This record gives sequence, structure tokens and C-alpha cells, in this order.
Amino acid sequence: MPEGDTVHRTARRLDRALSGSVLSRTDFRVPSLATTDLSGIEVVGTAARGKHLLTRMLSRTPGGSAWTLHTHLKMEGSWRLYPPGQRWDRPAHQARVVLETADQQAVGFSLGIVELVPTSQEDEIVGHLGPDLLGPDWDEDEALRRLGADPERPLGQALLDQRNLAGIGNMYASELCFLSGLPPTTPVGRVADLRRLVRRAKQMLEQNVRRPTQATTGNLREPFWVYRRDRAACRRCGTPIEVAMLGDPGRERASYWCPRCQA
Repeated sequence: MPEGDTVHRTARRLDRALSGSVLSRTDFRVPSLATTDLSGIEVVGTAARGKHLLTRMLSRTPGGSAWTLHTHLKMEGSWRLYPPGQRWDRPAHQARVVLETADQQAVGFSLGIVELVPTSQEDEIVGHLGPDLLGPDWDEDEALRRLGADPERPLGQALLDQRNLAGIGNMYASELCFLSGLPPTTPVGRVADLRRLVRRAKQMLEQNVRRPTQATTGNLREPFWVYRRDRAACRRCGTPIEVAMLGDPGRERASYWCPRCQA
């Protein structure tokens, strides 16, 4: 699943491409919005909130309504931009949303969530999220308070819980635990310097939001310390990297760690 930095990069691209433009054509390929037509409505902007994308639109007619298109990339989703009429580089049957202006066509492929809500109701969608590591609402103390509210919870699970802090996925959770020398099963209450860990998480996402490719090692050829490197030799000590499905029943996620460096 894309991490917060990928989602914020996507939001910036959509914002630059569509903001201030009037939609000339829309095509929603999901049953709940199949007959919806937003042509003639102006795009105000697109923002990211954790892993959620919020494209805000406003009808400029007297008494016009403000709407938000809420999308989520989930595992396979992406937004791509094309000049109108250009052939798409993903299959048409994967398209879920098409937003077209005079000079841009934004296509959302394989989106996990597509819904249209009044902008005034955005909080019902993302109000439960913790402080966004890349957002203007970032509040380090509030994130630490939320993480520390359940000191017995395993660190890997706590980092993935978007209600604590928004933007961390599997990759960053595994890499943060490695760089902190802690197994992902370490109780949050036993992390000696949780503030330092959270600041490192923010620094990682801020660095990678500016890059086309994620990396935590600083080497784009070998970008990760442990993520998706199960059974490969640890880059520090040579011990084979381990992987296990960890988490609450029904919500298990793959975690990667070095049994020696994170002993």
C-alpha cells in the first residue's frame, strides 16, 4: 500500500494540474456515482490527509455547492495525468475516475475508495486520523500522546495505526524499527526515546516526498534495510532478514526485521 509520501506527491501533482480549472467532462466508473456529472464545476484543489486524497470542487453558480471527491489508493491504485486524447498507459477497465479539463485529463486507476461528499462533511471521512506527518496540522506532542496511550501495544502495530499518526505504512514501520534497533513486537512503553523515533519518521517522509523513488538507506539501488528483504542478508551484520505477519486478527501485516540488529 502506498505510504504517506507517495500520497502527498500524488496530491501535489493533481493540485498543480487541476486547481483553478473547470471540469469539461467527468466519468465515474463506480456504481454509486455512475450517473454523476460534474462538468462545469471548478476544481479548488487537492490535498492529502494521511493516505487519503481530497479533491475539492465548487460550483460557481449562485448558491452553488462545494463537493469533495475522496479517493484512496489502497494497494494498487494510482492517479495519472494525460493531455486530452492521449492513450492511457494502463488498461481502460482499471479506470475508476476520469476528470477532464481543457488541457488535462486525470485518471484514477484501481482506486480502493471513490466517494463524493459535501466538503462540509470531510471530517466524517478523515476526522479520526492522528496528526499527519506531512500535513500542516502536524502536532508532535499529540502524536506521542496517542502512541503512548496504549503502552503495551507492539510498536509495529502502533505505528501503522493511522489514528495515532497518519502516513506510515508497512515499509516505514519496518524500516523505523530497524533503524531504532527494536523488534516490531517491542511494547511502545519500552521504547526509550519515542520522540526521536517519531522525528525520524517525519524526516524520512519529508525527504522521500521530494523523490520519485522511496529510500531509507540513501542508496536508490539498495533502498531498504529490511523491507521486503526476507531471507536476504542484513546490510549491517549479514544475518538473514526475517518476516512474519503481525497484528490484530484479520488485520495482520507483514513485518521485516533483523534478529541480530534488533535483538
